[in-house]
Amino acid sequence: MKIKDIISVVIFAILVGAISLSCFLKKDDEYSESERRPLAQMTEVSAQTIFSGEFMKNFEEYSADQFPKRDVFRGIKAVFVNNVLNQMDNNGLYFKNGHISKIEYPENEKMMSHSAEIFNKIYDKYIDGKDMKIYLSIIPDKNYFFGKDYGYLSIDYDKFTDYFKKEMPYAKYIDVAPLLDIDDYYKTDSHWKQEEITDVSEYILKEMGTVIKTDYKVNEIEKPFYGVYKGQSALSVKGDTVKYLTNPALDSAIVNYYDTGAPKTGEMYNMEKAEGKDSYEMFLSGSTPLVTIEHPENKNGKELIIFRDSFGSSLAPLLSLGYEKTTVVDIRYVGSDFLGNLIDFGSQDVLFIYSAVMLNNSSGLR
Repeated sequence: MKIKDIISVVIFAILVGAISLSCFLKKDDEYSESERRPLAQMTEVSAQTIFSGEFMKNFEEYSADQFPKRDVFRGIKAVFVNNVLNQMDNNGLYFKNGHISKIEYPENEKMMSHSAEIFNKIYDKYIDGKDMKIYLSIIPDKNYFFGKDYGYLSIDYDKFTDYFKKEMPYAKYIDVAPLLDIDDYYKTDSHWKQEEITDVSEYILKEMGTVIKTDYKVNEIEKPFYGVYKGQSALSVKGDTVKYLTNPALDSAIVNYYDTGAPKTGEMYNMEKAEGKDSYEMFLSGSTPLVTIEHPENKNGKELIIFRDSFGSSLAPLLSLGYEKTTVVDIRYVGSDFLGNLIDFGSQDVLFIYSAVMLNNSSGLR
């Protein structure tokens, strides 16, 4: 019995020693590609950080983020939580009916108020008193569908949308939720699929007074797409296929990007980003402050301004087909106070279209 105890202690000591040595030798990673977030870095060791408690406060997060083979252990934990313990979620993420989703709950009234304040500031400063038609639409998150059918905690969508209708009385609300279901979204990501929202784009255009009916060619990206939820959940699941729509009007559109202030002509779909770490960024090149889409052959003289988050990247090309010129604005990357320097507000239609998740976590809106 004594020999077994000694062997157990030796094996344990070897394991602890090996892990400690690997922790010591391992170079700190700055970014997690799987989770798409920066990793905690070592806090400077000094009398001030030690006695203030800052060092110990940050060390726990640092040691967890920089642990060797961290993603392997995260995967083991995810499988154990989901398949052995049968818990409904793992750190707010869950796997249901082939989809990975994230719990979005409860309503964050402070963030909702911040969103409404930004939109109202834009209206008061640039739109009020002009001959412009204003529209609002809120895109439900994936958790909205699972909350209804499987009892996951989710925001009260009716209460949520009613809040923005009340705060933005100048905008006509366009309800797209009845047109959507869970399979309109990627299985491993939060976003919707462009090829599944042609009915949404046609409905929005109809509500804004423009009726179009057009055919599309469906194109596929060969590289599998593993969305943000796949990395965050650490689950081993099959990748999605990113598809994008083209037709003669979209192919001939003139697309200008205003990354640095001066316009730079580019493509509607960025094939370089399609092959990158986040294929969804191929739509209008992902995070871009301002984009214009022009259809010179469309002589209706109508213009549209879209205030959007990342969901609008794949929707805006389809909406642009109803207008001669469409301006797509992301106020996460350009301050609303500077919009007057970039856009000549006059007689355009204006659409505010955001995901419920963004409006409930709106600190990035400026």
